[in-house]
Order: sequence, then C-alpha cells, then structure tokens
Amino acid sequence: MPDLQKYPVVLITGASSGIGRATAHLNARQGARLVLCARGLAGLESVATECVDLGAAAVAVMPVDVSRGEDFTRVVDDVVEQFGGIDVCVHSAAVMSYGTFLDTPAEVFDAVVTVDLLGAANVARATLGVFRDQQSGHLVIIGSLLGRIAAPWMSGYVTSKWGLRGLTRVLQQEARQYPGVFVSSVAPGAVRTPIYQQAASFIGRAGAPPPPVASPEVIARAVNKVVRNPQRERDADAVFGLVNKAAAAGFAVVPGLFDLLVGPLLWRWGTSAEPKANTEGDVFRSRSGSPHA
Repeated sequence: MPDLQKYPVVLITGASSGIGRATAHLNARQGARLVLCARGLAGLESVATECVDLGAAAVAVMPVDVSRGEDFTRVVDDVVEQFGGIDVCVHSAAVMSYGTFLDTPAEVFDAVVTVDLLGAANVARATLGVFRDQQSGHLVIIGSLLGRIAAPWMSGYVTSKWGLRGLTRVLQQEARQYPGVFVSSVAPGAVRTPIYQQAASFIGRAGAPPPPVASPEVIARAVNKVVRNPQRERDADAVFGLVNKAAAAGFAVVPGLFDLLVGPLLWRWGTSAEPKANTEGDVFRSRSGSPHA
C-alpha cells in the first residue's frame, strides 16, 4: 500500500465548478489528498469521481456553505481528524449579482457580501487557526481584478472583492509572526466559469465574462505556482497581461475617463445580448438546491 502521508492535504472551496474544479483536477494529477467543499453535493460528487480518475491519493467530499462560520469550522475539524492536518487551502467559493445598487434587492446585495467577503473570513479563521497550531500551511485566496477597479451593476461583488483584498493584506501581515504559515492571493480578470450565467441579475440580461477571458486551468496553474513559490499576490497583470494592466492603471490614473468608458464597454462585452428575466440566480441556492438560509 502507498504511504498516503507523503501526499499533501489540499482543501478547496467552490470545488464543484470553475476555478475550484480546475484546481482540484491539477492537484489530483499530482497525487494530493483532496477535500472538496461547496454547497451542492451532486456537483462535488462528480468532481470527486473525476479526481479519482486523475490519480488523487484520496478524496473527501464535504458539502458546506462558507457563509456559515460554525459549519465550516466543523468541516475543518473533521478534515484534521480524518487526515491529520491541512497543508493547503484554496478558497474560490463566490457568488455574483448584476444590477444597479438601487435596483438590487437589499437581501441579494447582503448575501453576495456575506458569501464573498464574510465567507472568506470564515475560511481564513478556521484554516489559519490550524496552520498556526501545526506551524505550517498555505491559504490561497482567489481575489479579482474587481478588487482593484470598480464597475457598474456589480456593487455587491466589487464591494466584496475590495474588502477581500484588504482582509488578505492584513492576514499576510499577521501571518509573518507564524513561521511556516503563508497567505497568498491570486487575482484574475475574467475567467470562463459558470458564475456569470448563474449570477443574480436585475438588468434584463445575463452576465458574461468580458475579454480577455482565461480558462480556469490558467488560474489553477497560477495557484499551483504561488503554492510552490509563496508570494503575496499573483495578480491580474501577471496572469493576463496588458488589457487588465491598462484597466487597473486607467482606474487609478484617469478615473474620469475610466468611468466614462467602463459602463458602455461592460454593457457591450460583459453582458449577454439575449434578454433574461430578473432572477436571484444561485445567490441563495446552489444549482442542486442547497440553500444559504
């Protein structure tokens, strides 16, 4: 029998699709012991089967809503009991909503911030406590270019990602006192994932990833690189190049011009041309029906 203890334990949130699923696949190929977390059991079970086929040393499926701090802490406790510790946590769980701030129902805005920002705090609180005790571990938080710039019709998501970037920086500063513990961020621009189509929308159409659009596998490789070579932020500039670099620079240097252009450009390239009825999307429930509340 192989010695499973030599394979790292990698916990991934949002593992049922998109960046989380691609990260699970990459780590499975490397023989990791995987813990897959998301709200919906059906999606997790499908990814677990894929990871076993790709060579994962072991796979555990743990449905959980990261916005529920006590529930996620129990998951982490179970992982430590089952595997003896956690080597890496990749936090990619997120939801999204489109609509002007005034037209977005308050409960939808609040839910997006709760999942995307407070959910990340719950993940950090639980995993960093384990890392501190075991004197090792790496938390990788998936941020966004929208943690550096602002865009209309995405107030909840932008608020969350700006807050997430600030939280990440504080965690990095505080982790310096714990040798062997690392906190990093991978902050991409648009990625070809289901989050846009599954988002809540109150603009009469669905969202879409604006170009340039990367594959989830590109982000998974960036995560792998930052784990192997710990650094603070593997950002949109480093991953995608000039277009996102220009957007971040324009937002900072010529904000008036940026604000003039971002609305029409986002409407043209960042939403679907097909009409769509207003919807809460998957903000409160996963595709399989698992609720936030």
